Amino acid sequence: MYDLFQMGLLGFVIGLTGALAPGPTLVATINASINGDWTTGLKVSLGHAIVELFLVILILFGLATIALPYTSAIAGIGGAALIAFGALTITGSRKATMSTSMAKTVANPYLAGLVTSVANPYFWIWWLSIGSAMVIAGLEGGLLLAGAFMIGHWTADTVWLTLVSTGISKGRTILPDTAYRKIMVLCGIFLIFFGFYYISRSGI
Repeated sequence: MYDLFQMGLLGFVIGLTGALAPGPTLVATINASINGDWTTGLKVSLGHAIVELFLVILILFGLATIALPYTSAIAGIGGAALIAFGALTITGSRKATMSTSMAKTVANPYLAGLVTSVANPYFWIWWLSIGSAMVIAGLEGGLLLAGAFMIGHWTADTVWLTLVSTGISKGRTILPDTAYRKIMVLCGIFLIFFGFYYISRSGI
């Protein structure tokens, strides 16, 4: 069983792999930062976290009660999802870019974080597989472990999106595309390895 530090670190690393993935929330952060400042990424991540907090509450008071007897099967499904997302991350890294051709800026970054999360199919697939499995795994050790995972996860989102908004607001991207793609490949490899590890722990 993980301790609080391990669970928080795990939440941070897995959260970072999701935060780095190109998607509506990252694009919204880039666009909102054009006329904003370094706090734009923080505001977008808070809007994003509101949606995730709602899902965690549902897991804690609904899904977890039903799913705890089936943690081995959930771990197996979550591990398989990690492997699949890892492969998709590596594949998607080939064309990933930190730039955007969208000209419009986002008026309300809090709302942008919330809306782009709800409207992103990747977000829902991630939470119905990896996210719910990790929260339930943390619950086996109590609410503190589940909380540590979420704090690590939200920290990853906040740190990355704030770095992006800081760079964009100063007139530059935070990473060149080549470096960004290499980091995505490393994140994909991590997801695949951890997916296999998670499956091995499930007993399936």
